[in-house]
Amino acid sequence: MRPTRLLLTWLAVLLGLNIALGTAMALQLNVPAALHSVAWGLLLALFLLALLDAARLKRRPSPRLRRQMPGSLALGRWSEVRITLEHDYPQPLALEVFDHVPDGLSVQNLPQSIALHPGEHSTLGYRLRPLSRGHFSFERCEVHLPSPLGLWTAKRQVPAKDATRVYPDFARLYGAQLLAVDNWLSQLGVRQRQRRGLGLEFHQLREFREGDSLRQIDWKATARQRTPIAREYQDERDQQIVFMLDCGRRMRSQDGELSHFDHALNACLLLSYVALRQGDAVGLCTFACDQPRYLAPVKGSGQLNQLLNAVYDLDTTRRAADYQAAANQLLARQKRRGLVIVVTNLRDEDDEDLLTAVKRISRQHRVLVASLREEVLDQLRQAPVQTLPEALAYCGSVDYLNAREELHDRLKAQGLAVLDAHPSELGADLVTRYLGWKKAGVL
Repeated sequence: MRPTRLLLTWLAVLLGLNIALGTAMALQLNVPAALHSVAWGLLLALFLLALLDAARLKRRPSPRLRRQMPGSLALGRWSEVRITLEHDYPQPLALEVFDHVPDGLSVQNLPQSIALHPGEHSTLGYRLRPLSRGHFSFERCEVHLPSPLGLWTAKRQVPAKDATRVYPDFARLYGAQLLAVDNWLSQLGVRQRQRRGLGLEFHQLREFREGDSLRQIDWKATARQRTPIAREYQDERDQQIVFMLDCGRRMRSQDGELSHFDHALNACLLLSYVALRQGDAVGLCTFACDQPRYLAPVKGSGQLNQLLNAVYDLDTTRRAADYQAAANQLLARQKRRGLVIVVTNLRDEDDEDLLTAVKRISRQHRVLVASLREEVLDQLRQAPVQTLPEALAYCGSVDYLNAREELHDRLKAQGLAVLDAHPSELGADLVTRYLGWKKAGVL
């Protein structure tokens, strides 16, 4: 409980009046004696009123409130939260409300003042933006309640328990359902070339058309129908894709608001969405984390929700990536041949360890190594050099990038596919490579 500006103003006025009267007496000015009694009486009356008002405030019940918020939030996106207040006060009342938001969430429009009217519900809203993924719990809401005479305000902690989950930025994925898939992919930089009838899986028989190859002719059907009949194929749909996601210390780098790990999660979810729409199965395997997670490849749109629930609270650690252990974990669980996408940040010291692990996986699966490249390295390489520190930074970045490029070349020389991309471009590059392989019949 604390005094309001009204109480402090009256107290200052009466104290000032008593000080002025005391000064007049010290200067032996002619001041009526009754005036001193009136000043002290007013001060005593204010003191009694303040005590009475404080007692009434203690007995005043706190308002009831209800928080309305989404059950899930997208990382980095603003969402609306509304608080509804109910009360039994017979007269209008003005409150100040502040919601206790957990760490990791930024807010706008708090605290807020709201007027409560008898017999009515009052609602206020504020904006919420997650800065990290995971599970967040709301425990209470703070209300500043004024006294009946307005001399005091009491800070009340009103229980209001709620919980929400912050997922990777999946709003773009679900928003894509409102557009044609081809148009949406082209906006991301994805280019899909149509190749009719050159897939691996038989689709149907049809009449021979101009542009069909002679290899497509079904001679038995042609003999029966006495007209050229061609076989039409479609892309094989029953493929399995498994993401091997590095959760180690190298993924903790950050370009802008999102870390490389968050960019990698968004890219994996983006490709999962496209692959599931293509009829393929998608799974996940993590390594270099506290508790490695494995999600078996499954087809169907519901698998995207399973992926979101599996990674929404996943975070990086300070561990080094153990590619050999990750390969053992994957090969023990994933028996059927599929596409394994290793998402990591390659360094020159990874040469032997990574090469051995990836070659083991490639004996049973097709492997794509997606390596994230820090944007700051390219910025340093392109920046003008005028001072010694700038020259040292330039030489260091060039040496690091050259060593990294040599590692990529060694992997490619072993017949392994490598994708080197900036974190923000990883999603579109992965989808482009996946669709290119699908159309070429590589998968």
